[in-house]
Amino acid sequence: MAKKSADNAVVKSYKKTGIVAAVVVAVAVLGVWAVSALNSGNDGASVADAMTVVSEDAANGANLRIAVVRMDEIQSQAVALKDLREQKEKYESELRDELTKEQKALEKEKVEIEKSQDVLSREALQRRVVDYQNKVTKLQRDLTERAQSIEMSYQKALNELQTKHLDPVIEGIIAKKNLSLVIDGRMARTGADAANLDITNEVVSALDKKISKVKMETPKGF
Repeated sequence: MAKKSADNAVVKSYKKTGIVAAVVVAVAVLGVWAVSALNSGNDGASVADAMTVVSEDAANGANLRIAVVRMDEIQSQAVALKDLREQKEKYESELRDELTKEQKALEKEKVEIEKSQDVLSREALQRRVVDYQNKVTKLQRDLTERAQSIEMSYQKALNELQTKHLDPVIEGIIAKKNLSLVIDGRMARTGADAANLDITNEVVSALDKKISKVKMETPKGF
């Protein structure tokens, strides 16, 4: 995968019980004048009316058990994910090699066409130029389609790994540790004395034990 693209795919917005993949940012308290301005509008209900559907219940900090997981580290360290990236890169390398070969062949043909300008008739030369242009267009189309096919096969395998293996591992850790909240570590800021907060290494170890390889489907054109 383009690595960036490869790396961005595993991260998911976890919406299952006990999982949060982004830091929840508290909205600052509005000043009295701001509330008044909102209430004075004619569009929809007032803020006060809207608040009638909101309960006063909130999580009690004393009972919360929180952990941090760094999804970027999981992407780079988990054996199955590294293997999956290597499969994708192998197809991409093969495609680049074919592109180089085809480009050299087209460049050679272009030189031959230029040399034949004084030999061929105008009609024959035009036919050869059109044929050359068609080859270039076809090559561009084929390469684009095959590159897209690589990405589609990679994303499908990535989604399968996450759904069947990574999600259950994280959920299992949540259950075993009786966690209330798991936060994406890329968004979190933690203190040095926060013992047992980061569960990334445990996620990687458990995932490695569960699965070490996910086979990509052969992309179209390979």
